[in-house]
This record gives sequence, structure tokens and C-alpha cells, in this order.
Amino acid sequence: MDYDFAVIWDGMSFAVRWLHVITGIAWIGSSFYFIALDLGLRKADKLPEGAHGEEWQVHGGGFYHIRKYLVAPKEMPDHLTWFKWESYVTWLSGFAMLAIVYYAGADLYLIDRNVADISTSTAILISLASLGFGWVIYDQLCKSKFGDDNNRLMVLLFFLLVAMAWGYTQVFTGRAAFLHLGAFTATIMSGNVFFIIMPNQRIVVADLQAGKVPDAKYGKIAKQRSTHNNYLTLPVLFMMLSNHYPLAFATEYNWIIAALVFLMGVTIRHYFNSIHARSGNPTWTWLVTAILFVIAMWLSSFPKTAPEQSAASGFSPRQQIFADAAGFAQVAETIQGRCSMCHAAEPVWEGLIVAPNGVLLETEQQIAAHAHEIYVQSGASHAMPPGNLTNISIAERQQIIEWYKNATSGS
Repeated sequence: MDYDFAVIWDGMSFAVRWLHVITGIAWIGSSFYFIALDLGLRKADKLPEGAHGEEWQVHGGGFYHIRKYLVAPKEMPDHLTWFKWESYVTWLSGFAMLAIVYYAGADLYLIDRNVADISTSTAILISLASLGFGWVIYDQLCKSKFGDDNNRLMVLLFFLLVAMAWGYTQVFTGRAAFLHLGAFTATIMSGNVFFIIMPNQRIVVADLQAGKVPDAKYGKIAKQRSTHNNYLTLPVLFMMLSNHYPLAFATEYNWIIAALVFLMGVTIRHYFNSIHARSGNPTWTWLVTAILFVIAMWLSSFPKTAPEQSAASGFSPRQQIFADAAGFAQVAETIQGRCSMCHAAEPVWEGLIVAPNGVLLETEQQIAAHAHEIYVQSGASHAMPPGNLTNISIAERQQIIEWYKNATSGS
């Protein structure tokens, strides 16, 4: 990959990522708002025929009076705002990022040959097939008799997600596994909007325009899918940002940690949904969430990791402590041999024009300056090198752990 093309490719990645963030915020914001609005609706005297409830809100110096019709109003309003493009563009931009980062950079980010020795084409086919598989299975479950009980359905959906979390970790790198679990879930969410919610709303509008009374079942189905999206949103956010947390995705029990993240998403959303519905103040959900989080932290220590947290660290005044610590010479030799081809002022790895995250590891001074990052990425977890492409050994990782502990034991 020549320099100019690499610059264009990197710029395209930045643009698509930015688009994904913008549309994702818009989609999540509107989703959370309408869930809160729906739960906060109240019956009132003299509501128009067909109105389910109303809500008064104040924002930006003005008052808003909102009414919801459970099926549809008697007459089609002159202006009707549809909420759909936020979901569509979020999924499309997310898939573009999947292709740009993980498909185009499969050897670096998608495949770990110590996990599964598969070709790039095979890995990409597995990725695509799993996303389609997820939507088809989920949709059929919702449409089945089993899906008539929404609570029962959501429990089964959780176990399906746990199974997918385990499956992804048996095929891809830990980082790619978490990202794919997020994409798997996001595909279900966007599929709900594109294939179910919007078509049902179009049927209702068409019936209304034709002078027919819309069937209430369409609203019920859309409400079920919208509720699922509501509870899945927070876990998806974590999965999409998980590449920043190697102690989550690059550890032995990463798939269990992913499962706990989904449970935490449920408990947090239950709290806010209850508050919005004015049905109580279930503060116990925060205790449960905290317990689940502590369990996730504990699981991250078995057996490949140590219970240390990642933190950004640049050139530190304490670097001399790390340089003087026992084992530094061996660690420096390992890092220069295993990592500096990418973490260099002029990376020699094809497709890289700058060092990842701007971290340079060519000199002993730079290695000492980034001691904490080295420990977390290559010692406490197996996040780096990606897919262990340079074959850093378990013994070398243990040397990094011991060196870091030697340097910090007296601090």
C-alpha cells in the first residue's frame, strides 16, 4: 500500500467513523427519548378519541404538549415526521467501518491464528454469515408462538447472545469478537426498524389514508421490537468501544464478560425505564450492576491477565524507575523485536503510515515511558501484537509482567 493511498484510506476510515458516531448518537438519542416519552404518558380528561395518553414537557424555554394515539388518529396529519434514517445510516456506516478496519486489515485485527487458523476469505464469510444468521433466527423467534411471551423471549435472546459471544471468541481475535458481537446485536436492532417497525407504520398510514381503521396488532408488534432495541442499546455501545479495554476482550473469559455486559445493560435500562414510568425507584439495580461489574473485573484476571486497569501514559518522570527495574533489558529487547516494526516513526508494516495511537517503541527511553501500556497490552492481556503476528511467547509476556511489578512494587 503506497503512502498516498494509505492517507486516503485512513481519511476514509476517519470520515466513516465520524459519520457512524454522529448517526449513532442521533439514533440512540431519539430511541431513548421516545421510550421515556412512551413510559411517561398519562391519562387525562377530555383526551381526543383514540388518544392513549399525553405528556407535558419543558425544554429550551418552551412547553411541549404531546399526545400518543395507540393506533392512529382519525385523520392523517398534514405533517408527519418519520424516524428511520438515523438507524439506517448508523448500521450502514458501522458495516463500512467493519469492512475498512476488520476486513481490509484481517491479518492484523480479525484473525488470530492461535485461535483459529483460517484464511482471510473464510473469516470474512463467517463474519457476514453470522450477521445474517442472527437476524433470521431472532426474527423467527419473535414471530413464533414462543415470542408471544416477551419476557420469555428476552431470556432466550440473552442466551443466544451468550452463545454468539462464545462462538466469536473461538474464531476471531478478542477485539474482533467483541466488535462482531456488537455488530450482531446492532443488525438485529436495525433489522427491527427496517423490516418490522417501519413497514408496520406504513401499513397503518396507508389504512388511515384509505379511510380504514388500522389493526392494533401492528403497533403491538412494533412496540415489542422497540422494547428489545431499548434494552440492547447500552451493551452495543460497550461492544463498539471495547477495543479500548483489552482487559475485557483479550482475556480468557472474555465471552463471559460480554454476557455480563448485556446483563448490566438490562439492569441500567430497567432503572431508567422505571423512573420514566414513575413506577418506583429501583435503586437495587445499581447494586446489581456494581456486583456484575466487579465479577467482570475479577474474571479479567484469569488466567492470562493481572487485575490491573489500562490507563493512558505518555513520557513520565518515573521512566527511570522502569529503566532501572530488574528485567528491563530483556523486556526492551522483546519490545524492539516484536513491536517496533509498527510502533515506529516510520512503520514498516504495510498499510501503516503512523504508529498506532502515536506510541513509539524504538528506543529504551520510549519503552520506559510507555511501561504501563506495554504491561496492559502485552503482559496483563494478549491484546498486542494483534493476533500475535510476531509470535511473542508466554515466557516473554511473563517477563513483561515481572518487570512491571518489580518497578511498581516500591511505589
